[in-house]
Amino acid sequence: MSSEPLRRECAPLDWYATLEGLRGEGFAFFDFLTAVDQTDAEEDPGFEIIVHLYDMGSPAALRSVLVRTRIADGAPLPSVTTLWRGAAWHERETHEMFGIAFTGFEDGSRLGVRPLLLPEGFEGHPLRKSFVLAARVSKPWPGAKDPGESGDSPAPKRGRRKNLPPGVPDSSWGPR
Repeated sequence: MSSEPLRRECAPLDWYATLEGLRGEGFAFFDFLTAVDQTDAEEDPGFEIIVHLYDMGSPAALRSVLVRTRIADGAPLPSVTTLWRGAAWHERETHEMFGIAFTGFEDGSRLGVRPLLLPEGFEGHPLRKSFVLAARVSKPWPGAKDPGESGDSPAPKRGRRKNLPPGVPDSSWGPR
């Protein structure tokens, strides 16, 4: 049994055809679809979209493949819900969390891509690197404290520069 998945990269325009071809090669089991925010990359910024598939032909010859493409911020990607119905949940989540549009999305409801996890009226895409975590502005983040900074004991400052956890805006942001 192979433990390391095959890896394939394709252009966004070849996304659907690549996945359709892999399904024809026996990779008929859809495992997951997700995105990675690479909008801060110096070279080719955007979102990496990743799909993991399995070929369940025989337990002795179990194979898997990771397929990856990169799209620019705001660029749509063809939906794979016509290949795997189970991809609908993953595409809805990826749309909601990263703001990625999927063209041709169909889950049988005729409602299109719609919210899945976040409450009604929620604004923004929480898994984008640019998303500000407002809860970290309104109250101190407990993981940001070094020993002696809890206020319980007056430990001397050692002159170390204080680093904020990812997603924590500087003190100039938020209500006054």
